[in-house]
Amino acid sequence: MARFLVMLMAWVPMAAMAVGVGDPEAGEELAASCASCHGVDGNSTVSIWPKLAGQHQDYATRQSILIREQKRNVPEMYPMVADLSDQELADISAFYEQQRIEPGVADEDLVELGKKVYQAGNHDTGVPACAACHGPSGDGIPGAHFPMVRAQHTDYTVARLEAYRAGEHHGEDDPYSQIMVAAARNLTDEEIQAVSSYIEGLHRAR
Repeated sequence: MARFLVMLMAWVPMAAMAVGVGDPEAGEELAASCASCHGVDGNSTVSIWPKLAGQHQDYATRQSILIREQKRNVPEMYPMVADLSDQELADISAFYEQQRIEPGVADEDLVELGKKVYQAGNHDTGVPACAACHGPSGDGIPGAHFPMVRAQHTDYTVARLEAYRAGEHHGEDDPYSQIMVAAARNLTDEEIQAVSSYIEGLHRAR
């Protein structure tokens, strides 16, 4: 875990990628084509498609650019972003950032293990705490490209963690996905399911 934290601190400063400030009003019109998968307000009703409501604009814009440049492999989304400019992607992301994410519900049988992995990781196997980057309430770190994860669909999070565990990243110039590869490498199937469920039930601290 210590090695992971050293790697994290070394990568983050050099990974900053400036993205333009989006216009949510312009983004609302552009986002109409996204609604069929992600919902009108960014709350998708299909669990394999992520909720985008409330997601930090800088993170969502950066991910969209990676997909457009075919560095992140999302075949079903590529045609939707292939002809959009950086500014248009920032506008769409700004619109979604202003939407309120709908809360989810965790499986009570998985909460104990999920909370342990999220808040403390697994010291014995070198799994770092998710909260280190995504925050205790899952809000992420705006401006540092660490996304909000709270209330995300369990199925989507499971799929992403399994892909990272298998070594999938978005190129040598994207240290953030490489951080996730390192973080997920030693997760068990049980831990992935539990922490993903815990994340779906994770709400902002009141």
